Amino acid sequence: MEQEEIFLYFPRKRMKLRKNSRRTKNSNRLTIFLVSFIGCMLLFLYVLNQRLMPTYLQYAEKQTDKIASYVVNEAISSRTSSVLDVNDIIEELPAGSAETVTVKFNTDIINRVQAEIQGLVKSYLAQAEQGDLTHLPELETVEYDVGKIEEGDGIVFFVPLGQAANLPLLGNLGPKIPIRFHIIGNVHSTVTSNIKEFGINSAFVEVWINLEVNVQIIVPFASKSATVAQSIPVAMGLTRGPVPNIYTNGSDAPQPSLEVPLKMD
Repeated sequence: MEQEEIFLYFPRKRMKLRKNSRRTKNSNRLTIFLVSFIGCMLLFLYVLNQRLMPTYLQYAEKQTDKIASYVVNEAISSRTSSVLDVNDIIEELPAGSAETVTVKFNTDIINRVQAEIQGLVKSYLAQAEQGDLTHLPELETVEYDVGKIEEGDGIVFFVPLGQAANLPLLGNLGPKIPIRFHIIGNVHSTVTSNIKEFGINSAFVEVWINLEVNVQIIVPFASKSATVAQSIPVAMGLTRGPVPNIYTNGSDAPQPSLEVPLKMD
């Protein structure tokens, strides 16, 4: 009897072992499926991110240029002085002959205007980075992160994935991509002039200040340095010299045989 009882218990143990084995196999399959699915999703997102990264950076640079240029224009508009007449920054030098005029730019005035513009632009950009939204433009596709800006973490804004990825079908749909940029170093400026011949012994003179603002653009998993450049007119106008008695258009032109008579007092 004891042997029969022992023989009757073996099938139950075998059934339990089979059930546990099936549960273990199902659990292993589910784990493998979840791990594979998560791995495939991560790989897909990585490949998609790498393909769209140049588009993200290009879009971020474009929006950054708009915002920084707006701040620069606001700073220039706050100037107390407007564009000067070129004759206000030109000084005549003593010449050996009455028929020739030697002039030069008044560098003191130009340097003063350059320092004023550079200081205003630097101040406005710093205020914008510290959370002063009055210096930032209102763009339809840009949403500013006021909290991050007030923390002094640069100018932070969001754009929809459809806009950043240039997908017209998505439009403003999809998650919003954070974009941040901050100023690198100081604002650089240089002075350039352009002189064009105008009429007889006259010239149209332009003096410009070229500003360059270096910024660091940061998007998820990437960053890029860019330069926002803008030119501001300092002075422009027409400067006239004495009209000569004889005028030739170039050294290869034939010399005239007549002179213009002058009235003698």
